[in-house]
Amino acid sequence: MRVVILGSGRGSNAEAILQAQREGRLGRARVVQIIADRPEARILELGGRFGVPARFLDPGPFKTKFDEAAETRYLDTLRACEPALIVLAGFMRILKPRLLDAFPRTIINLHPSLLPSFPGLDAIGQAWRRGVKVTGCTVHYVTSEVDGGPILDQTAVRIEPEDTLETLEARIHAAEHALLPAVIARLSQAGAGGE
Repeated sequence: MRVVILGSGRGSNAEAILQAQREGRLGRARVVQIIADRPEARILELGGRFGVPARFLDPGPFKTKFDEAAETRYLDTLRACEPALIVLAGFMRILKPRLLDAFPRTIINLHPSLLPSFPGLDAIGQAWRRGVKVTGCTVHYVTSEVDGGPILDQTAVRIEPEDTLETLEARIHAAEHALLPAVIARLSQAGAGGE
């Protein structure tokens, strides 16, 4: 199963996927391309470390979405990769129907809350400020509703009395690093979109 990872930042979730691949824990999935929407994104450094092509692809002038030319650029690049699965690993852009429709039940996202609770930005901070006792992370299919697609799996993380926002963030990130590769491995056994 050919996998493309899209990211915007440091790439810790992408690194967890690539480490799982290196250790034989990614099932039949193989990462064939890493694409970043920021030229300085540290996710690009993972390509050389793990022997996977990595490139910056111009996202156009907007901060959280693509203009038409950028959307075409991403669409053409993704089609050329022939992915069975596209993983948004800290990719901070909203995908529009044209791109989503080109890859139905192919694009998944990792979100740092137990959806449907706390969608959108700063999900860990939202949960922390609300005072919930349990939060976590979710892997879901991407649809036109932000953080609203069908849920593939979740991991709960209990908020302990001694937690700070920083320790909670670290524990949720650790849960993410286990959950995302496990979901990819499971999808690779079922065939992409096979859940």
